[in-house]
Formats: sequence, structure tokens, C-alpha cells
Amino acid sequence: MAQQFVQTKIKGDKVVLFIKPTCSFCIKAKDVLAKYKFKPGHLECIDISGRSDMGNMQDYFLELTGARTVPRVFIGEECVGGGSDVEALHKSGKLEGMLQSIGALQ
Repeated sequence: MAQQFVQTKIKGDKVVLFIKPTCSFCIKAKDVLAKYKFKPGHLECIDISGRSDMGNMQDYFLELTGARTVPRVFIGEECVGGGSDVEALHKSGKLEGMLQSIGALQ
């Protein structure tokens, strides 16, 4: 169930963050992405903290991405990592190109 939920959410040309709202790295990832103008529906934050399948979801993140921590940030169907990774991509100038390549920006 968790695997199917994640796969359904990351399909397509959008950015998806799987987060826990109190996590400082999740806040960092959201703050970095807030600097960009996304087309409507191309940025989705999913709070997994209250889900009964949260543990299963994080186990699937480990299988899919090599880490079970949050945030797990997907650009298109590719996981780019967590909060520090998104911040590094932004600072290097690579993040904007990645977002443009999937047509997520206005």
C-alpha cells in the first residue's frame, strides 16, 4: 500500500516532498523550493507523520532511494535526496535547470 501510494504520487512532471512538519531538514527543503515560481499543481508536500503506514513508507524510501529519512524530494520520478541536497543543488544553480527540464516552473 505504501509503495503504491509513493509511486502514484511521484509519477509525472512535478516536484514531490515527503515530509514531517517538525523536521528542520524538511523545512529547509520547503524554504529552498519556495524561492521558485511553480506552475499550479507542480509542487506537492506530503506529510507522512500521521500516516499509519509511515514506517512502511520510510522502508520503501530506503529501498527506492538508499535512505529512509525525510525529506525525500523527487523531481519528476527522480529522488534528488533531502534538505541539504536540495539546498546544494540550489546554491550550485543546478536546481532551476532540473525544475525547468520537467516543465514545473512558470
